Formats: sequence, structure tokens, C-alpha cells
Amino acid sequence: MTIHTPSPDTQALEAQMATLDLGGRLALVASLGGRAVFTTSLGIEDQVITAAIGRDGLDIDVATLETGRLFPETVALIGETEDRYGIAIRRFFPEQADVDAFAATFGINGFYESVEARHACCGVRKVKPLARALAGAQFWVTGLRRGQSGNRASTPFVEFDAERNLIKINPLADWDIDAVNAYVAAHDVPINPLHKRGYPSIGCEPCTRAIKPGEPERAGRWWWENDLTRECGLHVPEAASALPHTA
Repeated sequence: MTIHTPSPDTQALEAQMATLDLGGRLALVASLGGRAVFTTSLGIEDQVITAAIGRDGLDIDVATLETGRLFPETVALIGETEDRYGIAIRRFFPEQADVDAFAATFGINGFYESVEARHACCGVRKVKPLARALAGAQFWVTGLRRGQSGNRASTPFVEFDAERNLIKINPLADWDIDAVNAYVAAHDVPINPLHKRGYPSIGCEPCTRAIKPGEPERAGRWWWENDLTRECGLHVPEAASALPHTA
């Protein structure tokens, strides 16, 4: 097994990020010389980052994973955001052969039946398209925040992603939800209408519900699973996937 070690510049970049505001953090990424890709789920944090990229005309590619199971409100927001900021959001779809293989193995909605099946579905609809979105990138920008969930509480501004061999940038790592909402209000950022209906974290429609009062922000994601650290595999190594490989 090849073990990757973080670039010696990662720690210095982390310290520099801590001294900058959002615009400065993103401008720094754009100045580093390698291809940078921001992957947006169109959630409120990601809309803040997209707004900053668009308003400042930064050389950062914007991509989204169009899983085929998104809420209609999320799909509509893609076009609205492109029009508002004059940017192109590149869409990455799952391969139909992979979707068919998942359905043949588990059933189209088999993700409700086991963690294995759910990881396999996320692998088909999110993890594999993400690999295509990040092909050739040196920097991956995300909307991760420490306050989103317990297992994101130690999110750094900068980290080396050994699995993808690139540097991952989390420019909102130290923002709380109040700061996010304040930015949205100050800059009239378009957001998903589902946020006002009790959906602070929005993913695929079958796998997302509104949260109850007092629940963590991401409690509505894969709510039928017991593991409170559940993730889709984009931001943690994928733990399981029973999907047969397709060409």
C-alpha cells in the first residue's frame, strides 16, 4: 500500500487561512497555481461559497453531483445560481450501468434495507461521479463546517486527502450557522427553499427529512440508520460497497 504524506506547505496554508476572511481564503486557493474545484450540493453553506466565487470572479471550477434523486427545488436552484452569478456549474451524473447494477443487486430503493446497500447507492450516485469531477484537480474546495455534526467538529481549513491525492480546502470550517445566515442576508444569496421548511442539510430526496426541534443539523440525513456519524463517503473513506464493478 502506498502511504501519502501531507505536503509540507499544508500546515503553513492552514495557518494563513486562519487569518483571512472567506473572500481572502478563496482568493488564496485561486492563486496557488493548480486546478481548484468546488463541489456544491446547493446547500446554504455551498451557496455562500458559490456567491463568493462568482462575485469575485475567481478561477475556481464549480461542479455538482446530479445524483438523479435530488429534490426538484435543488435542481431548480442550479440554474438560478448560474444566472445570478454568471457562472457555469458543471453537472456530474451517475453512470446508467452503475445505477442498473445497484438496482439489480439491491432494488432501486434498497438503500433503506442495509448500511451496505446505502453505501453502495452513495458510491454509484455520489462517490464515483465525484472522482470524475475532481479528475486533474490539485485542490478540492468544500462547504464543510465544524458545527454540522460531531464527526466534523475537528475539520481543518486545509487537509491532505490521501485517497484522492489532492489538498482539500474547507474555507467555512470555523463558521457557525449564524455566520452563514448573516452572509446570506447581507449578500442576498439565493438558497434552497427547503431550508425554511426544516431541512438544514439537503441531499437526495429519498434520504433526507426535515429535522425535529433540538436535533443536530444533519439528523435528517439517512435518519433510519443508528450511526450518528453516518456519511455518504465523499468526506470519509468509503467503508463498504457491494456493487459489482462495471466497465
